[in-house]
Amino acid sequence: MAPIILIVGATGNTGRSVVSTLSDFTQTPNNHVASYHLIAQTRSASSDAAKQLASLPNVSILEKNWLEITSDWLRKNEVTKVFIASHTGPTAFSEESHFHVVALNGGVKHIVRISTTAANVRPDFRAYYPRTHWAIETMLDTKEFKGMMWTSLQPNVFTSMVLANAVTLVKEYRKTGKQQPLSLISSKDVGVGIIDPNDVGAFAAYVLASDNPETHNRKRYVLNGPEDISGQGIVDLVEKEIGAKVENVIYKDLSWLDRTAQGPQKVLTLSIKHAVETSWEGKCGTDTTSKEVFGIRAPKITPAQAFKEYLEG
Repeated sequence: MAPIILIVGATGNTGRSVVSTLSDFTQTPNNHVASYHLIAQTRSASSDAAKQLASLPNVSILEKNWLEITSDWLRKNEVTKVFIASHTGPTAFSEESHFHVVALNGGVKHIVRISTTAANVRPDFRAYYPRTHWAIETMLDTKEFKGMMWTSLQPNVFTSMVLANAVTLVKEYRKTGKQQPLSLISSKDVGVGIIDPNDVGAFAAYVLASDNPETHNRKRYVLNGPEDISGQGIVDLVEKEIGAKVENVIYKDLSWLDRTAQGPQKVLTLSIKHAVETSWEGKCGTDTTSKEVFGIRAPKITPAQAFKEYLEG
């Protein structure tokens, strides 16, 4: 039986690129993972994304709740490497930490996980979910987990989130010739190294495919896109597309959180407002990218390229 790489969250933002990149590697002679088979975990095997992944070489789809994966299942299927992109909800620590314990006891040799913006991953951060990532990384750093290699990727905010409202404005303008106010989470003048999720997934695949995984053990890699962009830079992209001046821009706009925060976890949801403060303070530029990243697989997709792709999608 071929050894297995398990991709948890395979149809998510980063997971799809992990699967497609690794699939290409399995078709490359002399690549470290050429002998591996890929299992792409998803909650729905009937989704378009899952069907697309299932068509790739050396990929099987696992329709299963990732929390139901057991140590016995991992051993039985000879899973030696794992990629995991957990959610950002309040239960993330309990769920992801459970999975790591399962993986440790299931004989997994190397896990690559998605963290969040490096400047935010600390125990006193005011938004709740970066503290979750700090806690997970701290747990994995203990002597009890020395038997399993791990790598944590700390990507900056995704292009898909930062550019979403700009994409919507352009698409609506093309249809109606009218503009809605452009709401941006970005500040007007401070550049941020936003990164395309496909670049993050591809980088994770390169780490998983390394023939010397020990070099990535207990590493935290800070990932940014190849270029910084400010709120004004996003406005410039929009104006170039529509051939007109943007009439109304609202920078640093987090009012959508006020509209979506509900229920007993409202306080936690609203704490997310603090997550963008480090970018407004100039702490999340491309200059923070880990130097090792450029020798592994440097991010390639610029904000302008991502913007074009979203408009065509």
